[in-house]
Amino acid sequence: MPVRAFAAVTRRFEYPMFIVTAADGDERDGCLVGFATQCSIHPPRFLACLSDKNRTLRIAQRTDHLAVHLVPRHARALARLFGGQTGDEIDKFARCVWHEGPSSLPLLDECGSWFAGRILERIALGDHVGHLLEPFAASDDAPEGPLLFFSDVKGLTPGHHA
Repeated sequence: MPVRAFAAVTRRFEYPMFIVTAADGDERDGCLVGFATQCSIHPPRFLACLSDKNRTLRIAQRTDHLAVHLVPRHARALARLFGGQTGDEIDKFARCVWHEGPSSLPLLDECGSWFAGRILERIALGDHVGHLLEPFAASDDAPEGPLLFFSDVKGLTPGHHA
């Protein structure tokens, strides 16, 4: 069956994990994201895909901007918070250190490398919605070091199932 073979192939992928945050007024949330990639150099573009079951997506649908954070490997607890909990039940930002960034986006202090992007387009992609982003602000204040990859969070039970 092609679906099983496809699943077996994709389980072998090793890609970086990101935390995407969104804000709409006083409402904010964020989630751990594995489906994301740079998709253009000139002009710079990035595609961040959010699960359709996720509170972060519901907020992202009401705003024009998202923040994308590179997650350092040492920030596994942050990945568990944003990947293993749901904003439908807890305030994730009450459990981590963050500050308000451009366009009122919540920025995670443990993730010194991030960018903020204007949402150019939303694309239905099965059980995820792709957000085509045009970066407008960024910081690379994190020291060089290993990033968090899919294999680091493979056993994490998600706050919402995909």
